[in-house]
Amino acid sequence: MDGLPLSDVASGVEGFDVAWLRDGSEVREPLPSAVGTAFESVAPVREFPSYRGQRHFPGLYWAASTSSHVGFESWLERDHAIVLDFDRKVVAFASQPFWLRWRDTATGLTRSHAPDFFARLAGGGGLVVDCRPAGRVDARSAAAFAAMGQACAAVGWQYRLAAELDPVRVANLRWLAGYRHRRCGEPGLAAAVCSAFWSPAPLLAQAATVGDPIAVLPVVFHLLWQGLLVVDLSRPLTDHTLVSRAEATR
Repeated sequence: MDGLPLSDVASGVEGFDVAWLRDGSEVREPLPSAVGTAFESVAPVREFPSYRGQRHFPGLYWAASTSSHVGFESWLERDHAIVLDFDRKVVAFASQPFWLRWRDTATGLTRSHAPDFFARLAGGGGLVVDCRPAGRVDARSAAAFAAMGQACAAVGWQYRLAAELDPVRVANLRWLAGYRHRRCGEPGLAAAVCSAFWSPAPLLAQAATVGDPIAVLPVVFHLLWQGLLVVDLSRPLTDHTLVSRAEATR
């Protein structure tokens, strides 16, 4: 898991509430009462503004896991959206899913924070993700992230404070994400591709044994995205990268 260590909450925290949108209207409940909400399918509680001269790069990422768009406010968030979409343990996820509100007992002030993503896991659990470059976590944001971690722990959700990804791994995932749509998984070739890569074999040479690489390689990349084929993502993908069926590595 890529992330930053959580610092301790600098001051006491009291009374977690959650606010989210339902049919365009805000709903607010104590966190324990809201834990069963399908936050993986709610609308964002904040907009993703785009304006001339802004320092961030907002946009929409089309998630294959949900066949829907997920908003992001930076390229770092986009990369972590790709990670969530690629993760076989993630069933669905949404961006800016809710406001967490709590009272800082040291100052008496009410604070709020909207995490970047909420993901529903295959076992039914929840994962909350905040994205922030390691060098940009100041005292105020660290306290908000720590409070979010404390709130998640209280209701049994996982929490991830995600920093920059390994550049080689994220470059590979960006490439494979280009083949995430099911139109790339041509059924007539998928079975032949899986058979060809039953044991580890060089990417291009083995694809050529199935047919024209121009037609076969998109299917290979799609099956890699789906996890039916596997590859070492810590190394750059090349023509000679060894690819195999997932069963061959177990």
